[in-house]
Amino acid sequence: MRSPLPIRRRRSRGVGLPLVESAEVFPRHLGVGGGVRRTVAVVGYPHEVRLGWLEPVVTHAGPVDVSVHIEPVPPKTAAERLRRQLARFESSRRLDSSRGRLVDPVIEAAADDARELAHRLARGEGRLFSLGLYATVRGADDEAAAVEVERLRSVLDSLLLDAVPATFRSLEGWLTTLPLGLDLLRMRRTVDTAALAAGFPFASAEPSEAGGVLWGLNARTGGLVCWDRFAQPNQNAVVLARSGAGKSYLTKLELLRSLYRGVEAVVVDPEDEYARLADAVGGTTIRLGSSGVRLNPFDLTDEPDALDRRVMFVHTLVAVLLGASLDASERASLDRAVISAYAAKGITGDARTHGRPAPVLADLVSTLASDVDAAGRRLAERLGPFTSGSHRLLFDGATTTRPEGHLVVFSLRDLPDEMKGAGVLLVLDAVWRRVTDPAHRARRLVVVDEGWWLMRQDAGARFLYRLAKGARKHWCGLTVTTQDAADVLGSDLGLAVVSNAATQVLLRQAPQAMPVLAEAFRLSEGEQRFLLTARTGEGLLLGGTDRVAFRSLASPVEHPLVTTDPAELLDEEDAA
Repeated sequence: MRSPLPIRRRRSRGVGLPLVESAEVFPRHLGVGGGVRRTVAVVGYPHEVRLGWLEPVVTHAGPVDVSVHIEPVPPKTAAERLRRQLARFESSRRLDSSRGRLVDPVIEAAADDARELAHRLARGEGRLFSLGLYATVRGADDEAAAVEVERLRSVLDSLLLDAVPATFRSLEGWLTTLPLGLDLLRMRRTVDTAALAAGFPFASAEPSEAGGVLWGLNARTGGLVCWDRFAQPNQNAVVLARSGAGKSYLTKLELLRSLYRGVEAVVVDPEDEYARLADAVGGTTIRLGSSGVRLNPFDLTDEPDALDRRVMFVHTLVAVLLGASLDASERASLDRAVISAYAAKGITGDARTHGRPAPVLADLVSTLASDVDAAGRRLAERLGPFTSGSHRLLFDGATTTRPEGHLVVFSLRDLPDEMKGAGVLLVLDAVWRRVTDPAHRARRLVVVDEGWWLMRQDAGARFLYRLAKGARKHWCGLTVTTQDAADVLGSDLGLAVVSNAATQVLLRQAPQAMPVLAEAFRLSEGEQRFLLTARTGEGLLLGGTDRVAFRSLASPVEHPLVTTDPAELLDEEDAA
């Protein structure tokens, strides 16, 4: 049976309803807007409910619209209903007793509950309410909608909620779940204040913390999604997405809005994507690889253990430069050479000598070349291109720049790909020394865009892991974005970096990466489908007990500063 029914556009309290040309009414579903709608109504409730009992229904990840209709029952009417109910229970009990039947425990429990509720109402400790709970499931066709209904009913069954389809009332069911305030099904249940209050707040997975940063809109409810990283157990975040999913767009939006709040930021930018943003807010862009821009990894602070820390960092740097871990003999030779290179400049473990000019990588290679151990001489040969060859730009002199300012962007685009891992490491080392300086204590964000450049090597991943572990102690949040989620989660160190981030963001993912992601983040089937079909800028925000699907939202002023769409950038250049 098919009955086309025109639906005109209506508005209710400023809420614009979608324009629908017609609706096809069937016994069990409604064809509208190129899709199918199926409505179910909850008719059975458990004897007792826990706090937040509606949360699993409201936060269900599927394409479901949930509507809750509540009307207070007048006290006089409530008292009269309870009186009649108690009379029926008492009549049933006396009838069973006169006929010698055993007491029905169900009737006895219901009578006790009714008497207790009547006493509370008489004392003014509660009221009765008429509750209607409905859900409309959306699907591309009837089969898809039926599958979603079964998934929803599984959730309802787990909460001991009995649901029935709105058979032959599909149109009324759909209208009941629209934001019109109309309950055309009137399939109600009377509940008391305590049971109703246990359902509030209707947890819709919309974290809106005071002082938080606006991330976007809830993809399901349209509400605002605000998040304050500095109010979490740690301030670290990871953003995992496939190429083109909008991770840089979202990261730049959060960075810009954090600057509004007085947070300082440093960005490691492999592709020069943050330059326009830095220029717009008066930040500084430092281009590593350009002539005259260097970061000397041998620079010391005036701390007593600064020399020991530098020795350990040089071990990490050499491993990243060579792309392989060092064996025992190579580590021993390198250790001797680093200490000798410092000693040749008059620098020892005494902090008073740390102000003298530090050695450079060429001094270390020269010392290795004269080492008595053949392992040291082999290291000198392998490090040769970084002192006298084509990769010497970063290391052929003293440090020429310091990461200072409210926004500092280190662009690595001018570095060859073979040097970008080392460039990321040098920048993070320089930034970390400023972060840990008590004289420069401030709220900071350190953004490592395309962190896989560093995490693909064990030494670099270990360094990033140490930063993630220690950032919280210095009021600093580390943000790592990467498009190689499977590679990151496939290693113990990469997984440790992700685990040490209280804020985790997943944008659109490739099907090949989904099994690893589903296991690491305990994703439901609905969440997996959402990530596989998400549009650009849509994703999941995972933080503690919060799991919300959202889409990033930028103002007309912010969008030109954060977009990386080549077509839009070309249009801006033509307009200029």
